[in-house]
Amino acid sequence: MLNILITGANGQLGNEMRKLGTASADNYIYTDVAELDITDADAVDRFIVMNDINVIVNCAAYTNVEKAEGDEAAADRINHRAADNLAKSAKKCRATLIHVSTDYVFDGHKNTPYTEDETPSPLGAYGRTKLDGEKAIIDSGCKYIIVRTAWLYSEYGNNFVKTMLRLTSERESVNVVSDQIGSPTYAGDLGTAIFDIIEHRKFEGNMGIYHYTDEGVCSWYDLAHETARIAGNTQCNVRPCRTWEYPTKAERPSYSVLDKSKFKATFGTEIPYWRESLEKCIKNLKNNKI
Repeated sequence: MLNILITGANGQLGNEMRKLGTASADNYIYTDVAELDITDADAVDRFIVMNDINVIVNCAAYTNVEKAEGDEAAADRINHRAADNLAKSAKKCRATLIHVSTDYVFDGHKNTPYTEDETPSPLGAYGRTKLDGEKAIIDSGCKYIIVRTAWLYSEYGNNFVKTMLRLTSERESVNVVSDQIGSPTYAGDLGTAIFDIIEHRKFEGNMGIYHYTDEGVCSWYDLAHETARIAGNTQCNVRPCRTWEYPTKAERPSYSVLDKSKFKATFGTEIPYWRESLEKCIKNLKNNKI
């Protein structure tokens, strides 16, 4: 039996790991900042030793892309320094760290899917701090799996899909950018993939960086349009617009599709199509199945 630490357990992915862990013979330990401050290196060391942790799944992240531009230090504490703390503790205790990163480590200037061996070039503070976290993990010498994902949504917390469900139910029209392209990822799918890696001990001998999103490609406009359609919010006119029409502090990658070939080949994972998972999420929200 393994002792598995889930950090950021109150977030989107953390909540999925809570549900999945109930079906495991392993011992899952769920923490958020109230139980363990991962920015405190000594506290991390003590917790991991005291609980004899074998695997850490770091679901904690500073994900507010806009706020990060104005307070990069706060983003750095969670996305970089905390990841460094977990990695160093994992190294000391010979634990494996599974860390979730982001498509924002790339600048989006390509028009073909990004592979794991391409050189990152983040556009803003969020991407920079997440990339620094990746580098710290690799430099620590611990056993690690870094999983980059994108456009995460779920029944939990705040996310684009839930915002669109609300707006398209309240408004006659909503404008959504159509020139940023990526792959939506249901947190339940990503959680299941990580859970499978742990349950079947696939992390052993498979250190490295991997990409995981749901299958398929779309724009934010496409995702909003499908969200409204599935929810039956047909009275709202979802209209496409261009990024320049809605200036923001943070520059977003215009194309951040991730190549999942390595993940699928290594872990034998069947990845769902994004529309199918979107339907599942919206159905759960409508039926309050969370």
